[in-house]
Parts: sequence; structure tokens; C-alpha cells
Amino acid sequence: MDRVAFEHAVAEALARVPARFRDAVDNLAIIVEDEPSPQLLRTMHVPPGDTLFGLYQGVPLPERLWDHGNALPDRILIFQGPHEREATDAGDLVDTVTETLIHELGHYFGMTEEQIMDIEERYRSEEH
Repeated sequence: MDRVAFEHAVAEALARVPARFRDAVDNLAIIVEDEPSPQLLRTMHVPPGDTLFGLYQGVPLPERLWDHGNALPDRILIFQGPHEREATDAGDLVDTVTETLIHELGHYFGMTEEQIMDIEERYRSEEH
């Protein structure tokens, strides 16, 4: 799939994220990259043979101090290759990207892994 088509899938996935979360996002860039680098995988302690689908980079909302304004945007990286290899079809691709966005937005909002997993489980149980 070319980058433009994948970016359209990311936009569709973002539209599936509940509006209350989308509306609360400020100064956040969603960036598509081909693959996580070997250095990033090492830094994130990803075991050989595993990969990353996405990564939040920034200061979670609850950790921001009063002087955080005028900062560069936080970023969510979405890695195209892992999503394409995981997905069985175009619909599954959007579902997979949506789960990744939900997970990374959870980090942006300062949620614990347990809270994020609960939200992901609720997303998986809904029909798309």
C-alpha cells in the first residue's frame, strides 16, 4: 500500500476514536513512518522478532507543568509496515491502526497500561 492510502487509513482510524478523546487533544502530531528503527526497538526493549506498531513521544497531560505552553507538539508515531503485515484486509488495517491510536492516546492522557488495556478491550468488543 502506498503512503497516501495508508495515511487515509490512519485518518479513518482517528475518526473512530471517541470524540471526547479527539476533542481533548491539543498540540499533538500523528506521524506515519515506515518501520521502527533497530535502535528504537532496542531502546524500547522490544524482543527480537517483535515490533512496535506505534509510539507516543511527549509529556503526558497529567505531568505537564504550568510552563509547558509554547512547546513543540507531542507526537504519535504510527509504523506502516507492522500494521500492513498484521492486517488481513483493508478493514482489519483500520481496526489495527485504531487500536494503536487508542493505546498511544492513552499514554498522551497519562493513563496506566491497565486503563489502556481496558479501553482497548472495550474497543475490540464493539462491532466495526
